[in-house]
Amino acid sequence: MILPDQTGRIVSIRNYPERIISLVPSQTELLYDLGLDEEVIGITKFCVHPESWSRSKKRIGGTKNLNLQLISGLRPDLILGNKEENEAGQIIELAEKFPVWLSDINSIPDAMDMIISVGKITGKKEASEKLCMEINDAFNANESFVNGPEKKALYLIWKDPWMAAGRNTYINSMIEYGGFTNCMEPGSRYPELNQNEMWKLKPDLVFLSNEPYPFTESHIPLVKEMFPEALIVMSDGEMFSWYGSRMRLAPRY
Repeated sequence: MILPDQTGRIVSIRNYPERIISLVPSQTELLYDLGLDEEVIGITKFCVHPESWSRSKKRIGGTKNLNLQLISGLRPDLILGNKEENEAGQIIELAEKFPVWLSDINSIPDAMDMIISVGKITGKKEASEKLCMEINDAFNANESFVNGPEKKALYLIWKDPWMAAGRNTYINSMIEYGGFTNCMEPGSRYPELNQNEMWKLKPDLVFLSNEPYPFTESHIPLVKEMFPEALIVMSDGEMFSWYGSRMRLAPRY
């Protein structure tokens, strides 16, 4: 099977792969929900769903710090990665030896395309189509959320330096689905912000995500000082940023 990945790279993959390594937590969960328990042989240390896999599957390092020697020893016939979540140099090195299919997710439609593509690649086409129908139903059930009054939202993903989710990101798609307008102007996907830039934003609502930076309620007073008029809300980063089968749960959240 010869086909492009979402970055435009042409990948040659056996029909169907029997030794799969996932380099992305949300895509690991997708592989589980597609019924690929026996085929998946390696996952990252951040792949916490499903819990049974986090205990039983071989750990091959972190998403940006892969153990390339261990991966080579596992002899995968498919590696699933992501343009943003994995380090480009390591992906290039792996692609010299193994089929590496990369996702590139900037929107909800991108995520749906990825699910269908992974289903085709792994011989789980019907399961992936069924999953996409369930996701569509979940999003359509809450479509009325986008019809409320316009509110500006800031989604913070890091501290020291402050960083936010910008436009042209999957997180931005979820912000807009919720009926909000992203405070960030078009430009950097994950801009760094100094204190003066933060004060100028004047958001109505600030999301403090629990990943990748582990924001907790203890950070709320600090953020409230910068945005005294805004509502400060703790957010589940998985619901805003995990593209895959977890999308079934995100709209209701």
